[in-house]
Amino acid sequence: MESLGSVPAHTVSYEGVWRFTAPAVDVSVPQARHAVRDLVHRQGVPVVDDILQGLLLIVSELVTNAVKHAALLSPELAVEVAIGAEWIRVSVEDNHPYRPTALETDYAQTGGRGLLLVREVTAEAGGICDVEHTASGGKIIWAALPLKTQL
Repeated sequence: MESLGSVPAHTVSYEGVWRFTAPAVDVSVPQARHAVRDLVHRQGVPVVDDILQGLLLIVSELVTNAVKHAALLSPELAVEVAIGAEWIRVSVEDNHPYRPTALETDYAQTGGRGLLLVREVTAEAGGICDVEHTASGGKIIWAALPLKTQL
């Protein structure tokens, strides 16, 4: 029986929301990826390795996009990690007003497919992703993945 003020039995210790900011420079890409990886390990999140590797790839792509395309108008970016009992969501926010779309595959190009890759990795894991505007005129690009692979 639960008493008033006690923690409900269904609360999982690794759940929560963490946010950090970084300058919109190249070195922030591996730093953000390592920070997310370390957070997942420190919190003891029961994520399967395939999902974790996909999540880290998504972090790298989203931070890279913010550094490459938004730094002029947004010298700082924010990374947020939200972890629920059965899912993990990562988002990258910048203050640039441009709302990107996933590009079609063009094998002649050497770049420009980051969001397409994010969408494919997210869909393969059984998750969802989207781009939203912020109240300040910027954007948040996010992806939410299940902690376990879909059977």
